[in-house]
Order: sequence, then structure tokens, then C-alpha cells
Amino acid sequence: MRALDLQGYVFAPVIRMPEGYEVYDFTEGYDPGRELASPYGVGRYDEKRRGVYTTELFAGLRDIHVGVDLAAPVGEAVHAFFDGTVHRFGNNPSAGDYGYTLITEHQLDGRPVWALHGHLSARSIEGRFEGQRVSRGEVIAWVGDRHENGGWNPHLHFQLSLVRPEVADLPGAVSDADREAALAIYPDPRLVLGPLY
Repeated sequence: MRALDLQGYVFAPVIRMPEGYEVYDFTEGYDPGRELASPYGVGRYDEKRRGVYTTELFAGLRDIHVGVDLAAPVGEAVHAFFDGTVHRFGNNPSAGDYGYTLITEHQLDGRPVWALHGHLSARSIEGRFEGQRVSRGEVIAWVGDRHENGGWNPHLHFQLSLVRPEVADLPGAVSDADREAALAIYPDPRLVLGPLY
């Protein structure tokens, strides 16, 4: 699959990250007792996260992260990175899943590209309809709390896809066996998010 060439595009920040945010390292797992330096932080793309995905959903095999996580306080605004439309939306309520999810569609480099926004608040999908226009920089969602985001600390999972999602879902973590194919289908979100780390 041909790589995206996004030179010359101007994208809006998806979450307006302040200076001093952390860049997380989950390669050795997640420590729920660790004191955070900031409520804002970035979780990396193509990171093998041993012991992080423990719910049945991941079957103990899928631990390579194929999106970027943007940690932020509950209720933080999520912005459209570019003009597009609402493609799919819904709730993936299983433990460890996305909770409320919004997928937008955008025309970039002469082809459609989809962006998944996961771990949202319930109000993020209220009044939404497929084909609804979104504009670059527009507030399209809000970061959800644990009871609505799959049970995670508050953050946005942002993931690009070059393959059209049929439902409001994409695999946010994949197995070692699926890594190479997944990285071709789900390119590095920093293509539109910028050099976060």
C-alpha cells in the first residue's frame, strides 16, 4: 500500500497539549501507582506494551499499539485534525475496549483516510449522523471518564486507517504476527498529529 505524502497540508491539533507533557514508556507495562508529572501525556505508536492489555478482548496476544494515545483530563475537547465527515460512531463497551468511539473520513493525498477517536465521553456521539461535515479545528468530541471509556485512565486513542472501517471500531493493538500488515494499514498518526515525540 502506497505511503501517505502529506507535505503541504496544515492540520489542527487533535488535543491542545500544553508544554511539559510526558511521553510515556509502556514497554515494561503500566504502573497504576505511578505519580504523573502532568495530566497530559503521549503514548507511543508501534510500541510493544507487555502486560498492559489484560482483558479478554486482547486474548493475551495483542500488545503492539497501533495508534497514539493523548492523555488529558476528563472533558478535554477533541478537535477535527482536518475537514471531513463522520463515517461511523458508537459504543464499544467491553472492559478494555474504546467505549464511545467516533470515526471520521478525510480526503488526503488523493484518497480517503479514516481517523478513529476512542475512549470518548457519551456526549461525543449525541446528535451525530453519518456523512455529517466536520471542519478542521472544530470540537468534535470530549475525553471520557473510566465508566464510559472502557475503564482506562482518561485519554484519547487516535488512529489512522487506510482501509474503510465497516463498524465504529479498529484493532488498537495487534499481535506480533500481525504487526507488519497492521503498520501498513494503520500509518503513524504523527503524520497528522505532528512530532509529539
